[in-house]
Amino acid sequence: MSHLKKIEELKNTLKGKKGICAMSGGVDSAVAAALVHAACPDLVSVYVNTGLMRKNESAEIEKVFKKERGMNLIMVDAEERFLSRLKGVDDPNKKRMIIGEEFIRVFEEEAKKIGAVDYLVQGTILADIIESGTDKHKAIKPHHNVGGLPAVVDFKQLVEPLKDLYKPQVRELGLALGLPESIVMRQPFPGPGLGVRVIGEITKAKLDILREADFIFRDEVAAAGLDKEIWQYFAVLLSSRSVGIEDGGRSYGYTVALRAVTSTDALSAQWFKIPFDVLGKISNRITSEVKEVGRVAYDITSKPPATIEWE
Repeated sequence: MSHLKKIEELKNTLKGKKGICAMSGGVDSAVAAALVHAACPDLVSVYVNTGLMRKNESAEIEKVFKKERGMNLIMVDAEERFLSRLKGVDDPNKKRMIIGEEFIRVFEEEAKKIGAVDYLVQGTILADIIESGTDKHKAIKPHHNVGGLPAVVDFKQLVEPLKDLYKPQVRELGLALGLPESIVMRQPFPGPGLGVRVIGEITKAKLDILREADFIFRDEVAAAGLDKEIWQYFAVLLSSRSVGIEDGGRSYGYTVALRAVTSTDALSAQWFKIPFDVLGKISNRITSEVKEVGRVAYDITSKPPATIEWE
């Protein structure tokens, strides 16, 4: 279905109704927002800074959608709220459920500020639904926008215009809608954000460490000209520490794992063979620029048996 047909379909579906669009910082929610905004220019979109975002994420979202595209975008700073709810939680499924519920509650609160709202737009795609479990597919992990939704939601309708599309189709749609490549071709980012890339309990200190390590990884991959070859690449902060050497003395730093894969639909993936010299440069930068990190490892596991994300 062309983007023009999707826009017309949404116009008919949403005619006479009032809603808000949820934005999480990833490709899918960005494309969903652009699509629904084309059908309903007055739609209010809500971007929630959960504190689990990548470096400079919130500023880029505000620049592209609010300043450049003129979208009615509400920026909500909910970092303290999310981190408070996640304190002491180390189980990955519980993290996803908490983040999913808190997302919805923030959107409900924002909806009440603008009056009666009929529907919530989400960037759910087909892979999210399949991995969360269906009649034909066993559940692998609950995506925050599917299996992570609370049982009671204060919206009459959930609108998911991308739910029949895989990631490549979503990207094609985003480009057809005129979104810049910096948004459409950016790294896939899970709805729970860095919350499922910090293994174990989440703290702001750990998130800050991971943000810097992940930024360096992405920066060096792009500098090596590999960013268009790799489907997805990101850093993970492990809960374990290891002994190292710093300034001639003993150190006890975190381990960062690097993950890079190729895929066509995110349901299966192969680990990508980043050249050793590039990996070496990434490792040297992370361990020298992010003082809390003492060791860097590279994940060479395909999907299956692993998933793309660690949690």
